[in-house]
Amino acid sequence: MQPRNMSMSGVVDLAAVKSAGEAKQKAEQARAEAARTGRAPASGARLVFDVDEAGFQQDVLQRSTEVPVVIDFWAEWCEPCKRLGPLLERLAGEYAGKFVLAKIDVDANQMLFQQFGVQGIPAVFAVVAGQPIPLFQGAAPESQIRQVLDQLVQAAEQQFGIVGAPLDPQDAGAAEQEAEAPAPAGPYDALLEAANQALDSGDLGGAVQAYKNVLNDDPANPEAKLGLAQAELLRRVQDLDPQAVRKEAAESPADVQAQIRAADLDLVGGHVEDAFGRLVDVVKRTAGDDREAARLRLLELFEVIGAEDPRVTAARTALARVLF
Repeated sequence: MQPRNMSMSGVVDLAAVKSAGEAKQKAEQARAEAARTGRAPASGARLVFDVDEAGFQQDVLQRSTEVPVVIDFWAEWCEPCKRLGPLLERLAGEYAGKFVLAKIDVDANQMLFQQFGVQGIPAVFAVVAGQPIPLFQGAAPESQIRQVLDQLVQAAEQQFGIVGAPLDPQDAGAAEQEAEAPAPAGPYDALLEAANQALDSGDLGGAVQAYKNVLNDDPANPEAKLGLAQAELLRRVQDLDPQAVRKEAAESPADVQAQIRAADLDLVGGHVEDAFGRLVDVVKRTAGDDREAARLRLLELFEVIGAEDPRVTAARTALARVLF
């Protein structure tokens, strides 16, 4: 079961969004299980990996649009590295997918060492939405490292909506096989069906409330989150005069609310890149409450399109460039 598309046909790839939501839900369940048992999730082998210059683009930059990537610059001759490395690997398992750890041997990857401007090792950086962030240098105490990692995870989620590690391919394949078998009715199926019907009938207020009712009890429910994002977007634009909104946005580029309304209409009209680009530009040239309003609306529109859509990935990277 998944929310209907209403008048947004051609804009939202619901199958891709549902798949992303299911993957995220499975990652959250894996983290919860890891916290309960004290062990890393089944895909834990992918939480720590070696990276070289050839694989940096895919393994670090691209992956950082889905999960924060912590980079440990080390060398075999570095004694502090031998103490810090195992600690970071253990923490990667404990955090259970909230970040992944990329290990870079500086002797074998001098170009990366120079590009990051590393002054000495061990040195730890992070990459979020394609943007490098220095974390600390030297063998810091575990309490300090935990504090830094907590701040990193929180910033990635609040600033960019980036949470959780993606599934390994074999995990995704297993999920597809499970999806082929008939699934028993879940505890919220009736409520979701009612919400979907309200959305289909144009009762946007009823749909919003129905999806919120599900999320009150199950905050990670992917169908309810997707449906709520769609219903709220459609409710925001239903009484707008598109011509007047676009005229106002064109004549008043400094009016943040006018730009936000225009971005909503862009998305409903299928102009996804235009909607994202408009809001990234607002974030770039504003500050304070105006910047925060534009950033939060951009994250809401990401929810409508879906985390795995390449347009969302590109917009997250663009957002990171203007924020850092």
